[in-house]
Amino acid sequence: MTKSYLDIATTPAVRSAQEANGSAQLYDRIAAKRRTDRLSVVEAEFIAARDSFYMASVSETGWPYVQHRGGPPGFLTLLDDTTLAFADYSGNRQYISLGNTTGNDRVALIMMDYPHRRRLKLYARIEVRDLGTDPALAARLAHPEYRAVSERAFFLHFEASDWNCPQHITPRYNEIEIAAASAPLTARLAALETENATLRAALAN
Repeated sequence: MTKSYLDIATTPAVRSAQEANGSAQLYDRIAAKRRTDRLSVVEAEFIAARDSFYMASVSETGWPYVQHRGGPPGFLTLLDDTTLAFADYSGNRQYISLGNTTGNDRVALIMMDYPHRRRLKLYARIEVRDLGTDPALAARLAHPEYRAVSERAFFLHFEASDWNCPQHITPRYNEIEIAAASAPLTARLAALETENATLRAALAN
């Protein structure tokens, strides 16, 4: 947990809820052990492996909006230890997140690693960048193998982060992970089928 995380998250109402439910002293002890407000190598490696995340913004009417963002692994790029960026791929053209963040630049992200039951929460301030006027940034965020149109870039100016405990995270696996896990079984099955075919041919003779 970074130094600013509890400062941002613990409003007076949150503090009252903690006191009422007996966790206020616990978070006082955690606050005393907080580290610097920088993304470490551990967070950097975790972020680089993600192919999706959830981003929350707030509208002018005060309603929260949570959007799923997806792309190839590493599409959320760590530019330095306090700055991230990602290409805003063309979608359903509602532009709700884009509109929300022009009025309030605060966002919150949740990044999930379901197989290993890990979850990283992140607070940031978001900034829109024109990829057409910044070829270097466009190149850094490009993933030619991913067939999607990049409309703009979002910069995330890091404010704070926290790792959640693994409780209540159900392990889930994507197609690539399932294929990798089942590869030895697939290879063994292929070998047995070949052996079976050889034996059948021998018996037929």
